[in-house]
Amino acid sequence: MKLYDEIICKMQDILDAADSRSLAVGGTAWPQVSDRSMILRSDMAYELGGEGLPAIGCTVITGNEKLVSTDGITLLGEDLPQIRKDVPYARVALVRVREEMLGEGQALYSAIRALEYTRYHFYPEGFMMRVSTSGQKECVRIGKEALRKGLDFTKAGNVMLSAFHRNTAVEAVHIYYVTLHEFDYKALEAYAKEAERITKTIDHILKNVVMDCNACSLQKVCDEVEGLRELHFKGNVTMAVGESVRIPINKK
Repeated sequence: MKLYDEIICKMQDILDAADSRSLAVGGTAWPQVSDRSMILRSDMAYELGGEGLPAIGCTVITGNEKLVSTDGITLLGEDLPQIRKDVPYARVALVRVREEMLGEGQALYSAIRALEYTRYHFYPEGFMMRVSTSGQKECVRIGKEALRKGLDFTKAGNVMLSAFHRNTAVEAVHIYYVTLHEFDYKALEAYAKEAERITKTIDHILKNVVMDCNACSLQKVCDEVEGLRELHFKGNVTMAVGESVRIPINKK
C-alpha cells in the first residue's frame, strides 16, 4: 500500500531533522485506567498542547518495511518529568501493516479507521488524551500524581505500542513525540491533514457507484496520490453488503 508513503517520507524529513533521542521499547509496565477516568484541572501538572498551543495527533499507515522497520519511540524535546508548564505537542504514529490483512473496498476503509481509533483504546494512568472533533488536534493532560510515580514518554509510548499490536494486521509501529518550542508544527499539521484527505477520498470512492472525475471535488487528490486512481478505476468494487457493481470508467 503506497497511499500514504509520500506523506510519511515528508513527515520523517522534518521529524528526523530536529534533535531527537530514542526511548526504550518494551520492559516498562505502567498501569492503565478505565476510559471514564478523568484528570481535572486541579489534578493536572500541565497540558501538552494546552492554552492554544500546537496540538497534533495522527496515525499513518504503510506496507513498506523500509519506512517502518521495527517498533520504536522517538522523543523530540523535553520528557514529561522535565516539563513544568503547557508546551506545544505532536504525536505521530507510523504503522506498518500486512497489506493482505486489510482487505479491499469498505473493509480497507474500516481497517484504516480502526488503526486511527487506537488512540481511543488505551488509557495510561495520568495521561489523558483530549481529541477534538476535527481529528488532528490532540491534547494531553498529565496528572501530578502520575508524574510523582514516574510517568514519562517511555511508559506512555509502550502502552500505545501494545494497543496497536492488539490489531493482527500490525507488524511494526514507530511513535514520535514532539514537545519542542522551535519546531515546524504547521508543516506537520499540513501533512496530517493531507493524510486525512486521502482517507476521506477512499471513503468517497467507495460510496459513489457512478463516478465522473470531471465533476468530483476530490479529483486533485486522486490524481496526485499513487494507489488512489487504481482503487478508483478497479473494474469491480465490492460493496458493504457483498454485491459487486461494475463502475463505468471516465477516460481522460
